[in-house]
Amino acid sequence: MVENEQKAVIPVHKPDLKEKIFFFVSGILVSVPLTFFFYGFVGSLCVTLPFFYAQLCSTVFFAPFIEEFAKVFPLFYRHGETERSIVILAILAGLGFGIAEFVLYVLTLGAPFTSRIPAVIFHASSAGIIAYGIAKKKPLMFYLVAVSLHLANNLIALSDFFLAVIPGTAIVVGVYLLVWRLSNRTSEIVVV
Repeated sequence: MVENEQKAVIPVHKPDLKEKIFFFVSGILVSVPLTFFFYGFVGSLCVTLPFFYAQLCSTVFFAPFIEEFAKVFPLFYRHGETERSIVILAILAGLGFGIAEFVLYVLTLGAPFTSRIPAVIFHASSAGIIAYGIAKKKPLMFYLVAVSLHLANNLIALSDFFLAVIPGTAIVVGVYLLVWRLSNRTSEIVVV
């Protein structure tokens, strides 16, 4: 005999412009500080290595794990979102993160303006890939896909600039096309 079962109903939620702006801003105000917080620990792990290996350790290996997690961290409290809206919110958070990183690299490190634009697109797209995994209940698999692509992109970025242009562009375009394809496979089904 089954006693009265209680069922929770989560209404379908579609984010309005204010919420979309919130997630864009959270990519800057939540994800970037979270990244710097974890970089503090990573720096202490890699500091004993010679400079080149320390850069490989922090930039190529640890940065993709930290940044990909930090970008989608604001999504973890969402309920009642559709598959499509969770991907859109992640892309906006990743875009905010990418723009913040762009400003930091260009204004504080003197990186060339045009060389940082693909990174903005990359961050928005890789966050969308992870969100697709969250929507389809396979977050670890798609997180690792995004981390692997980020790792490859960072490794290429450390190489000679001339040699990095073609493979780096291929990775950024590939990540963008992948998130576009995945987002087209989402629906208005609620992610529970």
